[in-house]
Amino acid sequence: MPFTFEKMGLPGVILCKPRIFADDRGYFFESWNQRDFMEGGILEMFVQDNQSASVKDTLRGLHYQSKPFMQAKLVRVLSGTVLDCAVDIRPGSPTFKKHLLYELTAEKGESLFIPEGFAHGFRVLSDRAVVIYKASAFYSPDHDRGIAWDDPDLDIDWGIQNPILSEKDKRQPRLKDIDYAEL
Repeated sequence: MPFTFEKMGLPGVILCKPRIFADDRGYFFESWNQRDFMEGGILEMFVQDNQSASVKDTLRGLHYQSKPFMQAKLVRVLSGTVLDCAVDIRPGSPTFKKHLLYELTAEKGESLFIPEGFAHGFRVLSDRAVVIYKASAFYSPDHDRGIAWDDPDLDIDWGIQNPILSEKDKRQPRLKDIDYAEL
């Protein structure tokens, strides 16, 4: 199989490692294969790809979509390095409010699968990074939600005090203030 799948510290979060074929010309790897990913436990049907380019110390997130447009995501870095973050925001989950940080690099070609019910964000560690992710539901502006990146109840160590944020991300509520009925 061209991939290995590693369960991470939160239920449903999976690290997808490709088999990379490198030689003096460069490298080749499959970044997505529906059959292999299904065998690896990722059953979502992805409907949309999103891509962003960001400069060093940009922090995007923590984002999620509410019902009926909740999204699972498959995140990969095309260039550069990011500190990727998944936060379990499912009330009643044994890992509610827990987060996972993982350094994703273009060099390794890994993808991080983040299931529905999780907020997602990342901080750019390299001078510039391009991130692409598959989403299991279409973007809906009316269902676009977020949580403050520096919510003290989450205690995420982003390794930065003053990241570059969008105006939207500067105004995100704390987890305790979101509408859990939407999840």
